[in-house]
Amino acid sequence: MSYLNITEVESAVTGLAAAYPGTTELVTLPEPSVEGRTAHALVIGAPAAFPKHCVMLIGGVHAREWGSCEILVHFAADLLEAYQAGTGLGYHGTTFTARQVHDLLTRLDLVVFPLVNPDGRLYSQTVDPMWRKNRNPANSGGSSNPDCIGVDINRNYDFLFDFTKAFAPTATPQVSTNPCDQQVYEGPSAFSEPETRNVRWLLDRFPATRWFVDVHSYSEDMLYNWGDDDNQSDDPSMNFRNPRYDGKRGLPNDTAYAEYIPKDDADKALELATAFCQGAHSVHGRAYKPLTGFHLYPTSGTSDDYVFSRHFVDPGQGKVLGFTVEWGKEFHPLWAEMETIVLDVDAGLVQFCLTV
Repeated sequence: MSYLNITEVESAVTGLAAAYPGTTELVTLPEPSVEGRTAHALVIGAPAAFPKHCVMLIGGVHAREWGSCEILVHFAADLLEAYQAGTGLGYHGTTFTARQVHDLLTRLDLVVFPLVNPDGRLYSQTVDPMWRKNRNPANSGGSSNPDCIGVDINRNYDFLFDFTKAFAPTATPQVSTNPCDQQVYEGPSAFSEPETRNVRWLLDRFPATRWFVDVHSYSEDMLYNWGDDDNQSDDPSMNFRNPRYDGKRGLPNDTAYAEYIPKDDADKALELATAFCQGAHSVHGRAYKPLTGFHLYPTSGTSDDYVFSRHFVDPGQGKVLGFTVEWGKEFHPLWAEMETIVLDVDAGLVQFCLTV
C-alpha cells in the first residue's frame, strides 16, 4: 500500500458510507474547490434515542502533509468495522474493548472530513511535493511566479485575521499578507477560500459539535487553544475581542497581554490533549506532547482558534474546544513508517473520543 491520491480518498469516504448505511451519513460539502472538485464528509454514529454531541475531525488541509487523510480514513474504517462486527480494536497491542467501541458510537457522533484541500494535495503529489497552500490564482496579480498562487487555508479563518493590528510590532506570528509567501499567506480576507467556507458550513450544519480536531504534521504534538498568546484565566477583559490590547499580542512571558480562557475550558483542553498523547504513546512509545498552539509558534486565522472563538463572539453558538494534531517528524515518511504513525494517531484519537 502507499499514500492515497485524491480520487482514492474520496472513494474511501463514499465507499464507507455505502458499506455501513446504518451508522453513517455521507455529506456533500456545498462549495467546490477552485479547480472544481467536490468534497465529502462522513458522519459516523449509532442510532440513539437522545441528542448526541459531535466530535469533528478534519485533515488534508496543508497539501504536503500527505498522511493526514490516511489517518482519518483508517480511523473511520476501524471504528465502523469494529462496531458492526461487535469486536474491539487493536493497535499494535493497544486495545479498546467492544464495549468501548459500542459506547463511543452510541454516545457521540463523529464528523470526519479527511480531505479539505484536494487541489493542493493533487499538486503536491504530482508536481511539487512541498506545496502547502490551495491552488487559488486570484491573488497572484497575474504574476508568472508559481509561488504567488494559493492561500494557506489554515490562516484564512476569522480569528485575529488582521494580525498586523492585533499583534505587537516585535511579535513573529507565522502568517503573511504577501500572496507570494510560499507558506503562510492568509488570503485577502477571512473565509475568502471555498475550503475554509466548507469547514465553517460543516460547523453550522452540526451545531452539536463540542470538540474539533485538525490533523496536521509535523512535531509529535497535540495542540490546544490558544495560538495567539499565552493563556490566562484571571482577567476576562483581556481577550481577542478587546481592541484595547491591539498591538500587544504575541509576545511570550510578558505582562502586556495573555489570552483569556476560562479555567474549566483550560483544564478540560489539557485533559483531552493529554489523553490523546497517552493513547498515541501506548502503541509504539512515541512521546507526543500536549501544549497550547502558542507554544509551538504564534498564529492567527487557524481552525482550532476559530472554532473556540465562535462561542465568545456569539454566546448562542455552542462552545467548541479546538485541537490540532501534529503527527510524525517529516511530511512524507516512507510508507512503512507512515503505517506506524497511522496506528499511533488513531489510537490517540480513539482515546480522545472516549475521554470526552
